[in-house]
Amino acid sequence: MCDISNLIYVCVSTCIMLIVVSVCVYSQAAYLQKGGLKTAVLERRHVLGGAAVSEEIIPGFHFSRCSYLLSLLRPHIFRDLELKKHGLKLYMRDPHAFTPMLEGGVGGLPPRSLLLGSDLAMNQREIGKFSETDAKAYPEFITHLDKLAVAIHPLLDSPPVDIAGLTGGALRRRIAALRSALPLVQCGLKLGKNIPDFYEIITAPIMKILNRWFESEPLKATLATDAVIGAMTSPNSPGSGYVLLHHVMGELEKEKGAWGYVEGGMGGVSKAIASSARSHGADIFTEQDVHQVLVGSDGSAKGVVLKDGTEIYSRVVLSNATPYVTFKTLTPQSALSPAFIKAVDQIDYTSPVTKINGTTLIISTLDPHKCIQVHIPHTHSLTHSHSSFSLPYRPMIEMTIPSVLDPTLAPPGSHVVLLFTQFTPYSLVGGRAWTDQDREAFADSVFSWIEQYAPGFKSSIVGKDILTPPDLERIFGLTGGNIFHGAMSLDQLYLARPLPSLSDYRSPIKGLYLCGSGSHPGGGVMGSPGWNAALAAMADLKRG
Repeated sequence: MCDISNLIYVCVSTCIMLIVVSVCVYSQAAYLQKGGLKTAVLERRHVLGGAAVSEEIIPGFHFSRCSYLLSLLRPHIFRDLELKKHGLKLYMRDPHAFTPMLEGGVGGLPPRSLLLGSDLAMNQREIGKFSETDAKAYPEFITHLDKLAVAIHPLLDSPPVDIAGLTGGALRRRIAALRSALPLVQCGLKLGKNIPDFYEIITAPIMKILNRWFESEPLKATLATDAVIGAMTSPNSPGSGYVLLHHVMGELEKEKGAWGYVEGGMGGVSKAIASSARSHGADIFTEQDVHQVLVGSDGSAKGVVLKDGTEIYSRVVLSNATPYVTFKTLTPQSALSPAFIKAVDQIDYTSPVTKINGTTLIISTLDPHKCIQVHIPHTHSLTHSHSSFSLPYRPMIEMTIPSVLDPTLAPPGSHVVLLFTQFTPYSLVGGRAWTDQDREAFADSVFSWIEQYAPGFKSSIVGKDILTPPDLERIFGLTGGNIFHGAMSLDQLYLARPLPSLSDYRSPIKGLYLCGSGSHPGGGVMGSPGWNAALAAMADLKRG
């Protein structure tokens, strides 16, 4: 037994791509340590970072094994924790999207492609190859989308409105609840006359919006990809517009909507934040598998017990695990009401994602600088029957080759290839579990599709790591393999994330908080769920 901290973070290694994992935890540890609280972080795996990790799965090759791009990390967290001082180095992704076509070009020319980057004039020239009308509309569309994305920034760095406080309780609580509505007011003021447009994009199918703006399929398919990333949905489904907005609301190096790569892989983010936390005195422990949250006779959290039986006492426990793992695995069921447990069971964790990490020799059939981010979407692949248990005939593929920019990832003459694919179910036809043969067959189909665009690609692969939804769950603690700790659907956002009773990060167990991507504002290497949970925990500790 030991009593080592005021506050414990439980990291069950959760999350991928555009999701905070232990990043939330390490940033909280730094903030709370700075605030005078002794903190300890308990990481289940041997490597820091949950799903924002770098791993040498194949000797000499370093993979961003799950999450692989950075953009959503909140600027104030980046600054406050002095991440560059603690070793974070970035490579900007520019151009940011290359969409090759299989169809023959005009007049016997080679197949066309669409290349998009930070140069607006270049983008218009590229789009003009398919539609001059779309080329003219594109700048206005980007400006419009940026206005909507920037307007919701006040909502990211604060908890949702305290509805219970506004509608009941003492006068003091009602006044505090009024303050909680301020970010919502700020959002509304920023939106102004764009409020109807904002309502539409968070509720409508993204194709309804894209069809109004554009006519060319290559452009619409490229843009629609970000509306289904990580979601078991199609661009024709209501709410897919918000998924797109979620993916464009970040910034990197003060460039709005920009994405980039971290030197050494995404583990560089986790290491930098952990270094910042340690510099303020936080303790971080790996290979410490938490078995259960300790709940006292008064119904409040008292610490945790590890799998080896060690009990660690603490005034507060913050769980970065998914809500399901937190309340169905780590919390004694006798401490929770049957109604609450039933509600937790209803949270949607459906995921379409399989991540394939590969090693390859130099690819000569494609310009490697265009391979920094390759989209191979198609109307069929984006609208695949996502309720099906069958594997997609033509998967949606987002391919990145970060070693083009970062030579630390692979030996000279070789590259790491990261393939983010959809739509793969958790269980196959008949509820059958994935086998190694299924994994190999799916990876082979993905490589075969890329081969059509880049002859020689398939034979260049010399090693691979295939992570299906069950693998993401088993290795990284992602319930259902969901990279966002729960679907980013309209019924699981803001006041309802992950449940209406949990939207303020506080659980039914006093002193136990949620701090992962299952909480508002959701998935992505963002830090906001952790920041907001830290504020809630500190406020409660001050009140006693």
